[in-house]
Amino acid sequence: MLTRLRRVEGQVRGVAGMVEDDTYCIDILTQLSAVIASTRAVGLLVLEDHIRGCVVDGDPTRREDTLDELTRAIERFTRSVGG
Repeated sequence: MLTRLRRVEGQVRGVAGMVEDDTYCIDILTQLSAVIASTRAVGLLVLEDHIRGCVVDGDPTRREDTLDELTRAIERFTRSVGG
């Protein structure tokens, strides 16, 4: 996951460089689309880790609260990435 986050960081730095260099706007938008896709992929990994670690293997007495929390997290995540 850290490798993917570092890749996103590099992509964002690349976009900043493009803006500094006054690169054609469509090219910047193309790169921003790649950043969004990469960020979404990292978010899905975080959700998967949460499901495996906190929902599946979590405290069975807190299952309902955990599922409610997961549902809210998925709603926020899908809203933020346009899902």
